[in-house]
Amino acid sequence: MPRRPPKKPDPTVDLSTHLLAAAALPAACDPRSLFPAPLPVELEVGSGKGLFLATAAATRPDRNFLGVEIAAGYARLAAGKLAAAAATNARMIHGDGTALVRDVLQAACLEAVHVYFPDPWWKARHRKRRVLSDAFLRQVARVVVPGGRLHVWTDVEEYFNETLELAAATGLYAPPVAEAAKEPEHDLDYRTHFERRTRLAGAPVWRAALVVLG
Repeated sequence: MPRRPPKKPDPTVDLSTHLLAAAALPAACDPRSLFPAPLPVELEVGSGKGLFLATAAATRPDRNFLGVEIAAGYARLAAGKLAAAAATNARMIHGDGTALVRDVLQAACLEAVHVYFPDPWWKARHRKRRVLSDAFLRQVARVVVPGGRLHVWTDVEEYFNETLELAAATGLYAPPVAEAAKEPEHDLDYRTHFERRTRLAGAPVWRAALVVLG
């Protein structure tokens, strides 16, 4: 289902601290250098409207959270939420998440990577655009510390099963760990806006955590 155009962020909010350009990052980047405090960093690939980043930053002050989003409008919207909340432990990158993981981040620099409801690219000729590819899974295992996790949630069972098969074939991950659904306490008590829409529609969600082997 195509994304709706994002709402524009509040023009009075200064995004200079919370919105970064992938092209401006140095090679072999240590993401801890992007934050005031050198805390362990978790990365979300495809942050959309930024609900996960905003919630995670507010509830986990012991972690730094980095998001990357290829759509400029969504990247600005997510950064606007972080800036409005004065979140010191969250930053948003506008750019390609697969390229960021492959070409920019240094080895073993992340505690976790989160990929929630990635575009399934249904047509056969478009499948090469899927984020959760063999190459991406191998690069995640490079940038995540041993024992760290790749969190994968999707509403497409075929995509989920294929991802687990690809991860197992790399030999870089332990068997998947199931992640239970959380009962929401309020209207936005979901991991992402897409999870909210999917669950309110009564559709199933497949979830797993993949632990990176040492």
